[in-house]
Amino acid sequence: MVRPRVPETDEGIQDAFDVKLYDQMQRRLRDKGWMETSDIISSGINCGHALEVGPGPGYLGLEWLKQTDNTRLSALEISQEMIDIASKNAREYHMQDRVAYTMGDACKIPFEDNSFDHAFSNGSLHEWADPHVVFNEIFRVLRPGGRYFVSDMRRDINFFVRCFLYLAVKPRVMRSGLKTSLRAAYTKTEIQEILGSTRIEPSVVISSPIGIKITGEKH
Repeated sequence: MVRPRVPETDEGIQDAFDVKLYDQMQRRLRDKGWMETSDIISSGINCGHALEVGPGPGYLGLEWLKQTDNTRLSALEISQEMIDIASKNAREYHMQDRVAYTMGDACKIPFEDNSFDHAFSNGSLHEWADPHVVFNEIFRVLRPGGRYFVSDMRRDINFFVRCFLYLAVKPRVMRSGLKTSLRAAYTKTEIQEILGSTRIEPSVVISSPIGIKITGEKH
């Protein structure tokens, strides 16, 4: 039996100390090759101007820029502390001319209709205050033919997978955050029901042992 969902904060990580710890955790995931950059690229998001929702410290988007040619990225982040560290990381990548970080809420994306060739997000879906609204907003700012990729953990993962994830999280102080994020995550069925009442349908929803991947194209 799957436990009821327990919503997490929709304000992101605001505290400077927690942001630094989250940056350490994400940098470790990058160094181990555990980011979903290749999945994003293989989904068809490999060119043009992309929007990233919830970039955190920026590694996923920066790796996407690094592995694609003549691309640009606009990243929407709700935490100014996170934007500050993502901007520092962009300078480390020498990508500051190809990425722009904007502070804002995904429920009201501050860009015009048909602004982006593609859009992607990883690990922020469970924090969206209203996923129906955010999916509609992503649809709005995409150009016709634009592809989207949204991935996150799933609440109904196997007990042993849950234990593996818990032990893999470092610094260890971040493990409590993993627990709350998993409690706030969605199941595949819940996501399909949400998507069914948005403009972004039809989508392909794939579940893996760890999470959920949502892909599609704006027609």
